[in-house]
Amino acid sequence: MSVLTQIVAAEDDESDAIGESLRPLDEWSGVERRGIDTAKIAVMHCLLTGDDFDLAASFYEPVYVGGEGVVVLRLADEAMAKLASLDEEALARFAAELVATEDFELEGWPEEEVMEMLIELADLAQLAESQGQALFVWLHPLLT
Repeated sequence: MSVLTQIVAAEDDESDAIGESLRPLDEWSGVERRGIDTAKIAVMHCLLTGDDFDLAASFYEPVYVGGEGVVVLRLADEAMAKLASLDEEALARFAAELVATEDFELEGWPEEEVMEMLIELADLAQLAESQGQALFVWLHPLLT
């Protein structure tokens, strides 16, 4: 089963509204990708912060669980701040590290696609930071 993921910038108290939305990107600024699951979010967290995987995974307990398998996670503040601070050169290094991880390598993610996603995420993290918002990860399972 695949997953449709939308990462959006929103106020802290909007997690339920995000979870109940059929398409959060219609209501909040964000990024959409297929295949970004909780494990990949935790791997990105590890590379951004230096935390080990078990600790990183502990940050990503759902803040909302809804019908049809929808789950909403809140990106950890430290990971969001680090992402917002990366320049293009650091994002390129991050993309190279990320595609070399088991989770991304096994699915054959192209480095260019990962780089494009990271640039969009860094821009979104900067927007969220400037507006005092958080980043939320909306996960919706897709039947394949």
